[in-house]
Amino acid sequence: MYLTWFEGQWHEGNAPLMGAADHAVWLGSSVFDGARAIHGCVPDLDLHLQRVIDSSRKLGLECPLDVPAMRALVKEALKRLPQDADYYVRPLVFGGDGLLVPTNSRFAMTLFTAPLPPFTGFAACLSPMKRADPSMAPTDAKASCLYPNTTRALREAKARGYDNAVVCDPAGHVAEFATSNLFLVAADGTVVTPVANGTFLSGITRARVIQLLAAEGIPVAERIVDPAELTTAREIFNTGNYGKVQPCTRYEGRELPIGPIATLARERYMAFADGQRI
Repeated sequence: MYLTWFEGQWHEGNAPLMGAADHAVWLGSSVFDGARAIHGCVPDLDLHLQRVIDSSRKLGLECPLDVPAMRALVKEALKRLPQDADYYVRPLVFGGDGLLVPTNSRFAMTLFTAPLPPFTGFAACLSPMKRADPSMAPTDAKASCLYPNTTRALREAKARGYDNAVVCDPAGHVAEFATSNLFLVAADGTVVTPVANGTFLSGITRARVIQLLAAEGIPVAERIVDPAELTTAREIFNTGNYGKVQPCTRYEGRELPIGPIATLARERYMAFADGQRI
């Protein structure tokens, strides 16, 4: 199932939105966000909707809808869709007119079927690609123009037989996975996530998991992480909107368990999400 809201109407499927002359098509002025609807529950929806507004402004765009208006669209769409499925919720803001600088902004909301991945694990390697410095790209926004480099990292990893890639910042420190934020349980048992330094988005699910683990008496250290630490970590796992919490069960050929911290983080997150009905 796939629903698209654009210019005041709902359309089934992948409705056409742009023309060849639209600023977003040829100069990349678009931002988006992703939320999750999990059997009718939409965790942290307002935070995701606010972030697309913030991302728009950072790219010189202006989201035409506010948070309540976007929330109402999500609620309406979920009434139209089967209730026993999982969906990806994606607000999109993109530049319409303009030569080098966009002069107006347009909006679309899409919801499509996307089952939550099972908690079974994925394999990852260290990527030669790096996240951009904030002076080089709009790293403080969820901007579409950042994702071709994500695709490059994923293509290279998949060619080597892995599912995902660990990407470093320009200084060579671990930033995140290509598609999600990274956590590890260090050799001394400390739970660690790379400190947000402006080269990657500090995710909404990341923040929620840090909060949920703290409520269990498990502090998360946000600090610089060197790639070598991943080779001795007890656990590695990710957080992100698409899979929420997923364990890394193979890193650079080294097998890893689905450990107790990742399991607890997943359990507590899903319990939190279960109470987040729109």
